[in-house]
This record gives sequence, structure tokens and C-alpha cells, in this order.
Amino acid sequence: QVQVVESGGGLVQPGGSLRLSCATSRSILSINAMRWYRQAPGKERELVATITRGGSTVYADSVKGRATISRHNALNTVYLQMNSLKPEDTAVYYCSADLLPTGGVYWGQGTQVTVSS
Repeated sequence: QVQVVESGGGLVQPGGSLRLSCATSRSILSINAMRWYRQAPGKERELVATITRGGSTVYADSVKGRATISRHNALNTVYLQMNSLKPEDTAVYYCSADLLPTGGVYWGQGTQVTVSS
């Protein structure tokens, strides 16, 4: 079983920066992939960023150049650094741990990010 806990959300001004954290109860190196999703009210869930066990990263077009996903293996933690934040970045951000194909997918409760003046 893997526990996932997000933190770091809050209210920021447009153009500001925020770093979200995703702490797990299991070594990041034993998880196939960690992903950040977001969902705004009335919109579909969007995959924001992925980091694989091998360290490869993938970003959604909507955040390319503004977001960086990284990890601290010893702390079992994945981060999402977001810069130049826009009002359209406002959403609940979720972290998932993907153990497929040998396991399941585990989700955190989410953390709210609000970008507003």
C-alpha cells in the first residue's frame, strides 16, 4: 500500500511562483511513475506532468516552460515547481503514484491552487 499526501497549495498573485510537494510512504525508486494532475471547476482532469522511475519527465503543453517536476529520493517526495502563474492555473492539484503493471495507482486528496489578484 502507498500513501500519498500533497501540500504547498495556496493563493498566489498572477506571475508568482509556487512549489507543490507530494510525499509518499514508499521509495520513489520503487514506483513506476509519479504524476501531477489538476482539475478546475467545470473542466476535465488534466495531466500536468510525469516523472518516471528512471527520471524522464513529460509536461502538458499548457505548462511547458513554466513547470518543473522533480524528486528527492531520500525524502520519498516529488515536487512540482510552477512559475509565471496564470489565473487559468487555478485548480485542485492531485498527485498519483503509478505502480503499474505490477501494482495499482494511488491518489492523494489534492491541494488547492488559486491564482488571483
